[in-house]
Amino acid sequence: MSPDHPPGLDLDRLRVLLDRERPGLVTGPLSGRLIEGGRSNLTYAVSDGAARWVVRRPPLGHVLATAHDMRREHRVISALHPTDVPVPRPVLLCEDDEVLGAPFYVMEFVEGTPYRTAEQLAPLGPERTRAAVLNLVDTLVGLHAVDPVEVGLANFGRPEGFLDRQLRRWAKQLDASRNRDLAGIDELHATLGRELPRSPAPTVVHGDYRLDNVLIGGEGDEIRAILDWEMSTLGDPLTDLGLLVMYSSPLGMPDSPVSTTAQAPGHPAPAELIERYAARSGRDVSTVAWYTAFAWFKLAVILEGIHYRYTLGQTVGRGFDRIGDLVPVFIEHGLTTLQEG
Repeated sequence: MSPDHPPGLDLDRLRVLLDRERPGLVTGPLSGRLIEGGRSNLTYAVSDGAARWVVRRPPLGHVLATAHDMRREHRVISALHPTDVPVPRPVLLCEDDEVLGAPFYVMEFVEGTPYRTAEQLAPLGPERTRAAVLNLVDTLVGLHAVDPVEVGLANFGRPEGFLDRQLRRWAKQLDASRNRDLAGIDELHATLGRELPRSPAPTVVHGDYRLDNVLIGGEGDEIRAILDWEMSTLGDPLTDLGLLVMYSSPLGMPDSPVSTTAQAPGHPAPAELIERYAARSGRDVSTVAWYTAFAWFKLAVILEGIHYRYTLGQTVGRGFDRIGDLVPVFIEHGLTTLQEG
């Protein structure tokens, strides 16, 4: 297909649907392109020459609908859009597979930049980088301040036993990818299980909150939109904080295929992020080391899964040959985080 008609996006059928469900929205012929870096779900930018929108759909040939729940993503951004939490305006949810071959939703296109690496942040300079990362914390505090009941998300998840289920889920994922000895991984999992903290009151949890899942733009480098809500639920808010702290910690591996933004000049240290979250949210963060160690464990499991698929020839691409070397590093960081508290 041509660049304006990428796989998985039938623009003619999409136009018919939009004209029927949102008459007058589209004023010209549609073109579309795949947005790179959209994680597991496919993300397209669509334009009629005057306005732009974004289409989100599951990957081509997917079989596990629960892992690519378009209704869930659309529901959470629809609930949060009237609040102060920056999310794109939802336009349409389509659960009819006949249109694009899978359920999908349409939302507004938001201008902004997702900063994925320290190198991408560097041109901002130390002051702007520091402000952007602190703003990331403040925006997370705002998300966790939303009352799920007031926005219609009271049944969006099962917060009871949330941490225990998360730990069991990722241990199961690890078992599905075991094909080599990984020193320390079972010790890390067992220690996390023994030291399971008591969760604070549940909130809306993003599930994958980090700098490259938000769009930053404008003169003040404000966060214009939080993206990629596919892992969102009701649960323990400190899991979001722990993941953010993990992605703000130096890996100690130059030229790593998986990077954090920690080395960017001006980037606040993890301790400052934790202190800011605590001060602005009022939550007790004394057990944040557990949540950060859990984030290291979860990413180690994800990376081991990628490495396993690479050894089977099921994953190809730049840097995949080095993913396996990263897993022991993540395990070690997790163990060290627990030991140092």
